[in-house]
Amino acid sequence: MTSHLPPKPNGPDEVLETMKIAIASDHAGYAYKGEILAYLKSQGYDVEDFGTNSASPVDYPDYIKAAARSVARGDSDAGVVLGGSGNGEAMAANKVRGIRCAVCWNTASAKLAKEHNNANMIAIGQRMVSLDTALRIVEAWLEARFEGGRHTARIKKIEEDQ
Repeated sequence: MTSHLPPKPNGPDEVLETMKIAIASDHAGYAYKGEILAYLKSQGYDVEDFGTNSASPVDYPDYIKAAARSVARGDSDAGVVLGGSGNGEAMAANKVRGIRCAVCWNTASAKLAKEHNNANMIAIGQRMVSLDTALRIVEAWLEARFEGGRHTARIKKIEEDQ
């Protein structure tokens, strides 16, 4: 995997901020959450963990919506949420105004989520993909860039009722 360390400043007066990632899971995504959190930190990201903190059953909206609110407020630049399938987590995150959370199951879906939908959060199902695939999904999404153009008008249509 490639390095995601923040770019080096161009000179002594330039200060670059590290991208901040919100992360949260329910009990079914807890194991991958820890692995993804460690990976993000190793790549130089600032990561805020919104829980859960064990594999004991919990109500995922409590944790997922807290992470989504952080992204929506701008306290975090992006977010990764995890569960058994990722579906409920994406649904909960998408209830927060300004969030575009995509369920991702491979690197192509993650890349397109950013390029075409400017997804500011992704949801991954721990029961659906291997840990290696989950890490590659996160990497592909973070490396991708929004294409703008025709996709901008489509995003505006998605958000017009919020």
